[in-house]
Amino acid sequence: MSWAVQARRERSLLDHHPVTSGPQLTLGALHDSDDRTTRFRVWAPRAVRVELVLLAAEERAVEIAPEERIVEMEAEREGPDGGGYFAAAVEGVRPGALYVFRLHREDGETVERPDPASRFQPRGVHGPSAVIDRGHPWEDGEWRGVTQDELVFYELHVGTFSAEGTFAGVVAHLDELVDLGVTAVELMPVAQFPGERNWGYDGVYPFAVQCSYGGPAGLKRLVDAAHRRGLAVFLDVVYNHMGPEGNYLADFGPYFTEVYATPWGQGLNFDGPDSDAVRRFFVESAVHWIVEHRLDGLRLDAVHAIFDNSERPFLAELTEAVHDAADRCGRRATVVAESAVNTLRFLRPAEHGGCGMDAQWSDDFHHALHASLTGEDAAYYRDFGRLEQLAKAYRDGFVYTGQRSAFRRRRHGMDAAEIPARRFVVFGQNHDQTGNRMRGERLAALVPFEALKLAAGAVLLAPYLPLLFMGEEHGEEAPFLYFVSHSDPELVEAVRHGRTEEFGAFGWTGEVPDPQAEDTFERSRLDRGLGERPENAALRKLYHELLRLRREVPALARLANRDLEAATEEGVLRIERRAEGSRAVAWMNFTGEPRRSKPLEGGWRVALDSAAARWHGPKGGDEPAEPVEEGTRLDLAPRSFVLLL
Repeated sequence: MSWAVQARRERSLLDHHPVTSGPQLTLGALHDSDDRTTRFRVWAPRAVRVELVLLAAEERAVEIAPEERIVEMEAEREGPDGGGYFAAAVEGVRPGALYVFRLHREDGETVERPDPASRFQPRGVHGPSAVIDRGHPWEDGEWRGVTQDELVFYELHVGTFSAEGTFAGVVAHLDELVDLGVTAVELMPVAQFPGERNWGYDGVYPFAVQCSYGGPAGLKRLVDAAHRRGLAVFLDVVYNHMGPEGNYLADFGPYFTEVYATPWGQGLNFDGPDSDAVRRFFVESAVHWIVEHRLDGLRLDAVHAIFDNSERPFLAELTEAVHDAADRCGRRATVVAESAVNTLRFLRPAEHGGCGMDAQWSDDFHHALHASLTGEDAAYYRDFGRLEQLAKAYRDGFVYTGQRSAFRRRRHGMDAAEIPARRFVVFGQNHDQTGNRMRGERLAALVPFEALKLAAGAVLLAPYLPLLFMGEEHGEEAPFLYFVSHSDPELVEAVRHGRTEEFGAFGWTGEVPDPQAEDTFERSRLDRGLGERPENAALRKLYHELLRLRREVPALARLANRDLEAATEEGVLRIERRAEGSRAVAWMNFTGEPRRSKPLEGGWRVALDSAAARWHGPKGGDEPAEPVEEGTRLDLAPRSFVLLL
C-alpha cells in the first residue's frame, strides 16, 4: 500500500483544526495547542541515538526546567518505510521554542543539526529550528479555489517584486493584479535558503518558509489576503535537488544517491535502498503546503531532473497525495510540471503509466515565439525561428513531436494530441528565460515596443493557460539577474564560475554580473514608476483588455486546440478559434513591414488593433466602430496584431 493511500485511512494529527485537516503530517515539530504538547519526529537512520535539544529562547516558550531540556527521543525501528524514525512528545514547549537534534553515530561522533522538516529557521539555514503555531485566523470564508480553465498565472519573486521584498509587500499590490485580470499568483520558491538574496532554488528546508520574507505567518497572511480577493496562490517547489549551503540531510539518512546527478548537485534517492522514507519526506512537504498554508497548487521545478525508475513514480505518489489533501479540505489543488522534455508521462493518468499531474509548461511555445520576435538562433533557439513552428505550437502544444533537434543532435519529443489544451501553460517571459540570460534582459530590452504588444496578444489569445512574469504587463525594463548571498567564499566562486560557463553556448561575451553582489539583486527590483509613462500605461491597458476578452468571448474562453486553425503566409500568422455561436480570428504580423490580410469572409468587427492610437500605436485613430465588410483586407502594421470577432 502506498503512503498516500495509507495516509487517507489515518486520522490526521491536525483534524482538531478543520481548516487544516488532510493526510497525516507527522514530521517536524507539531504543536498541539489543546494539550500544550509539541510532538517531534525525525527520520535519522544514520544515528543510533537522537536527542532533542531545547535551546534558550523566550522563557514562556519553554516551560520546563533547564536540566530537562535534553530529551532522549524514542526509536521507531519498524514501520511501513523501514523504520529509522525517532520521536518525542514534550509538554510545556510552545511556539517560539528553538531546538536542534543531537545525532549520535555508530562511529561515536556527535553532531547537532536543525530539523530537516523545520517549519521555521529564524536564524537562517545554519541556526536552530523553531516551533511554530500552525494555526491562523483565516478570513477567506468558503474559498474553494479557481477552476483550471480560469487560471491566469502571474509569476513573481517575493524579494524583488516590491520595495519591501516581503510577503507583506506582495499583499500591497494584490488589488492591481486583480484589476489586471490575473487569477493566480505563482510565487518563486520560498523554502528557506541561505542569506536574504536568492532565486529560491538553493532551498534546503522544504517545509520552512524563508525568514527574511516574513516566515510562515507572513505567507499565511498573503494567502489569506489573496483568497479574499479571489486570487489563487501557487508555489514553485524544488524536489529535484537541494541547495549546497546549509544542506544537512546526509547527516540524517540516505536522502541522496550516487546513481544520478543533476546539473545542480546530487540526485535525490527516490528509487534506491531506503527510498520509501525519502519519498515520504518530500510527499509530506508537498502536502503540508496545501494543508498548513492553504495553497491552491504547486509548480514542480524541472521534473525531468527527478530520476526515478520505480514501478510507481514518486511524482504520481506526490500528485495523488496533494489532490487527496485538497479534497479532504474541501478545496482543489493543481499540480503543474516544469519540464524541458516533450514527454507525456507527467500528464498521463497514473493508471496508464503516467504521473497524473494537471498541467505542464510548454517551453516550445516560448521558444517559437521568442525566436520569431527576436531572431535569436543560439543554443536551444537554434531549433526555432520559423513562424510555422509557432503555428504548430498553437495547434499541438509542442513543436518537437519526434523530429530531429539540431540543438540536441537527436530526435526529440512526442505527439501531444491526446492532451487537452487546458493542461499546457504558455508564456512569453518567465524567470528562467529572462534570468538565465547573461544580462537578465527582459523582452522590453530586446524588441521594439510594438513587439511587446504582439507578444501579449500571442500568449493571451492562445488556447492554453497563460503565465505572465512580474512586470511584463507594463514593459518592465529592469533586468532580472541571477543573485545569491552565500556565506562560503569557495561556494561563491564556484557559482560565479558556473554562471560564466553556462553562457558559452549562447555566444554572449563581456563581464557577467556578480551573483553575490547586493547591487545585482537591487538592479532586479521592479521599477513601478514605469507604469506612469504613456506607452507603458497603454501596454498595461492592453493586457487588461486582452484578459477581459479572454474571459467574456466564448471562442477565447474555451480552451481547445483540436479545432483551432493556424496558418502562416509571408510573416503573418492567422489564428481562428471557435465556440458554439462565437468565432474569433487574430492576424499577427511578425515582420518589420506593413502587411495586408487575405480578404475576409463573412461579417466581422474589429475588437482590438494593437497598432491603434489607444494602445499608443502608430495608426492615426482607434479601431473602427462599424462592422468590417466582407472582402475587406486588413492593414496590418509592422509587429502588430488585429483581433476580429
